[in-house]
Amino acid sequence: MIDKNHDTKNTIAGAVIKQIDEKARNLRYGTILIKVHDSKIIQVEITEKTRFDNAGNSEEGGGI
Repeated sequence: MIDKNHDTKNTIAGAVIKQIDEKARNLRYGTILIKVHDSKIIQVEITEKTRFDNAGNSEEGGGI
């Protein structure tokens, strides 16, 4: 017997994992927060940081 409900859940889970993977690959610096409720992913938050390395070195009197 084929469990269509199980197949649907696997398809949805696969789509969620694929989306998280895509977001992670495009993220240079930041965080990905995955919220889970009753063992199910309900929300994904992505916070991207922009880094300014060596911009405004205060010892050299630099600034923005």
